[in-house]
This record gives sequence, structure tokens and C-alpha cells, in this order.
Amino acid sequence: MKKKKVILAMSGGVDSSVSAWLLLKKGYDVEGLFMKNWDENDSHDYCSAKIDLIDAKSVCKKLGIFLHKINFSTEYWKKVFKKFISGYKKGHTPNPDILCNKFIKFNVCLNFVFKYLKADYFSTGHYASIKKIKNKFYLYKAIDLEKDQSYFLYTLTSKILSKIFFPLSQIKKYQTRIIAKKIKLPVYKKKDSTGICFIQPKKFNLFLNRYIPYKTGRILTMSGEFIGLHIGYEYYTIGQRKGLKIGGKKNKNMYPWYVVKKDIDSNIIRVVQGKGNPYLLSYGFLTNKIHWINDKPNLLNFKCTVQIRYRYNPIICQINFDKKNNYIEVLFNEPNLCITIGQSAVFYYHDLCLGGAIIKKNIPYLP
Repeated sequence: MKKKKVILAMSGGVDSSVSAWLLLKKGYDVEGLFMKNWDENDSHDYCSAKIDLIDAKSVCKKLGIFLHKINFSTEYWKKVFKKFISGYKKGHTPNPDILCNKFIKFNVCLNFVFKYLKADYFSTGHYASIKKIKNKFYLYKAIDLEKDQSYFLYTLTSKILSKIFFPLSQIKKYQTRIIAKKIKLPVYKKKDSTGICFIQPKKFNLFLNRYIPYKTGRILTMSGEFIGLHIGYEYYTIGQRKGLKIGGKKNKNMYPWYVVKKDIDSNIIRVVQGKGNPYLLSYGFLTNKIHWINDKPNLLNFKCTVQIRYRYNPIICQINFDKKNNYIEVLFNEPNLCITIGQSAVFYYHDLCLGGAIIKKNIPYLP
């Protein structure tokens, strides 16, 4: 009997490498696919793609599998990066990892894998779980809740879930590294990638400045008192503490300053002191559309939990749909900190990922 063919997205990291071994162990015909999503022709650009490709090749050689290589940098620029920059120009804080999963990895790449590589299934090294219940496929959190990545996958559909595997769904991260070392994978010590692939760590502002020029603006308190100057509202996010350079102001208490509001038209940043400051609290948020992975639930008095950023504790909430004003209201059971416009809010029922939405407007605790 012919083996089912699985194309695995290989990043050169330990997670996708162990995923390849696990799929081979289950008897699949496995081939790797290395995606280049960022053009490195500009010497100023930072990306670890060259090193990652070398690592992916060495892993595939060790496991005896073929590695395909594909360049999706044009698609990434159009579908992910331009949206990323556009969001920052509006004063929002978009998540490029979610955009990449939606438009590249599980769209352009997925179609390529089935059309040109004739795969039966597509696989990645994400920490998430897929369950089939009554001929429908559902997205669940991984067994390793610390590493769970379902937050980044809420834009998937039941149809897509039926065609993909997440081999690490029932494995904890420390076990992944143990396996990698035991089977002598050359990447078993490799550090996890963090941050945005096309931006060198700790140099976000320098990178962003190539697309959004610095423009000096005022930093004011909520009462209008001048505190200092900033380099442009685009470079700050709600709840940000570091990088304001306004600590230790004369006649002020020693509590740290936090960004609480951005006045886009006037290029003014508003700040408050203390993490528990009421101005940082929100009752909830508004959005105009929710993507449901499976069936759309009854939005009249619908309750679940919501995660407003990655690795943030889930919040009990109620979702209300306002047909008259064509928006969706998400209300928390108690005020929570730092709602950030442009970020994704992902909804759960226990460990089941229901879907998610882009935060469009904050519902502040204090006006």
C-alpha cells in the first residue's frame, strides 16, 4: 500500500525537525519544504534564513528526506509586510505571525503543496491540536499550554484543519528537545526563534524608521501636563513601559510611566503612572467581524473566554452583536489591562479555539 505523502514546513528549528521524525515514525512519506519569506538582497536587512536553510538541509540529510525550497517573499511583502506597516501608520499594533499563517503558510504555501508537490497532507511544527468530531475538524490547545500556539492559528477553517497535521500536539517542549538530542538531530541545542523574522532583535525602531520616518511629538499626562518628547506615535504601543525615557521626573512619584493613549492627528502620546492605573483598564473592546473556525455560535448573550495577546491569561467575556450599528461588542467580566488596537483577540471554550477577531476599539474603564 502506497504511503500517504506529507509535506512538512521546515524552519531549521528543533520543533519542525522533531515533527519530521515523528511523521516518519508513523509511516508517512515525508518531504520537507523550506520557505523564504523575506528578501535579503538589501544588506541592511536582518533575517536568519541563510542559517536556517543550512540547518534544515542538515536535518533532512540526517533523516533521509528530500527538502524542497520555495521563495514566497513577493507574496509575503504584499500580503503581510504592507499590512504590517499600514497598521503601524494608523497607530495600531498588528501581529505579523498571524498574518503570515493566514495569507502565506496556510494559504499560498498550502495551495502550492497540494497543487505542485502532490501532497496528501501538510504539516507544521506548531504546538496546537486538531480533533475530528462527527466529520468536522476542530482546533484545540496543545497539551503544553506554556507553548501552545493556537492563538496564532485562529484564522484557519475546518476544511484546512482536515488537511494538516500538528505532530507536537501531545508533546511538551522539553520532551521535544529530549527527542532531538536522543536521535542526534544537529539542531537539538538551537534556540527558539523569537520576535519578527525580518527584524534584528533589539533593533525594531531602526528597522521601522526605514518605512516610517521619525517625527518628534509631545508626551503628556491625561491632564495635559508636558512630560517629555517622543519620536513618533507609530513607535509606541498601549501599555508600553520601556523606551519612553521619562523616568524620574522632578516632583513625580517613582511609579513607572505607561503609554495609555495615542492622539494620531496631533502626534501626542498620553501616559500615566503605575501598572494598576485605572486609565490602563478596559471593560472590553469592539470589533466588526469575528472569524469562526467552525459553526458561528448564537451571539445573543454568548459567553466564553478571550485571549487578548499571546501568552496572556484568558478572560471571561460576553459577546454581543449590535445589528443596528454593525459592530460586535466583547465585554469582560471584570476590567483588564492594556487593550491594544490592531492586536488579535482569540476566543476559547475551555481548550477549544472558537475563532478570533482584530481589536478595533477599546472600551475604556475611564473615559
